[in-house]
Amino acid sequence: MNMQHGGAGEEPYGGQSRFEVLFEDNHLLGIVKPVNIPVQEDATGDPDLLTLLKEDVKERYNKPGNVYMGLVHRLDRPVGGAMIFAKTSKAASRLSESVRTHAFRKVYLTVVHGKPSASQGRLVNTLLKDAKSNTVTIVRKGTPGGKEAILDYTVLGSTEGFSLLKIDLLTGRSHQIRVQLSGIGCPLFGDQKYGAAVNRPGQQIALWSSLVGFPHPVTKEDIELISLPPQTLPWSLWPQQLQKQAIR
Repeated sequence: MNMQHGGAGEEPYGGQSRFEVLFEDNHLLGIVKPVNIPVQEDATGDPDLLTLLKEDVKERYNKPGNVYMGLVHRLDRPVGGAMIFAKTSKAASRLSESVRTHAFRKVYLTVVHGKPSASQGRLVNTLLKDAKSNTVTIVRKGTPGGKEAILDYTVLGSTEGFSLLKIDLLTGRSHQIRVQLSGIGCPLFGDQKYGAAVNRPGQQIALWSSLVGFPHPVTKEDIELISLPPQTLPWSLWPQQLQKQAIR
């Protein structure tokens, strides 16, 4: 298994990138997504990660013409952490197939207000997205347009009214982690959309893509990209070693 950790400080394949590179070869580019950058172009017109990565690869390799960069999974704009992109259409297709067949693993760390009633469990809900307001709500099963959302959580520790959770995401619905945890009375720290009543404006959401695992689309080798959240509040309430051990 090929494990790639953030913060290694190694010279990335192809020269120095403006991003923290976790893995790179001719087929794939794994990076740490910075917080507060949209993955794709949106209505704000702000610089988006996909465009920035294409520019970065074009500069590092002196590539003429357009650069291909395939998006196979997403993170919400305020969320940071590990992401994988495809550098060829074949790699994109095979990674997308891994997502469809559940061979693509996504593990998150998050800090929530309060503490779930059980130390670990599975949340299964039907979610409905309102595209106009870009909000998601929990609805009854069978609601037209509703999609099943499933995640497993483990409470890693609780202190000062907050809890650190490990999330194994089993489906990839929009705002899924944020909505489902808010639905059990544990909104995410800093979530202005689904926890406005308990969070202060300007707080950074405490949700981090900590592990992305998948079979390499060409070599079939198991790849794991690992990224730990910054050691600032509220993350620093728990030892980084605990976070590192938990996501494996």
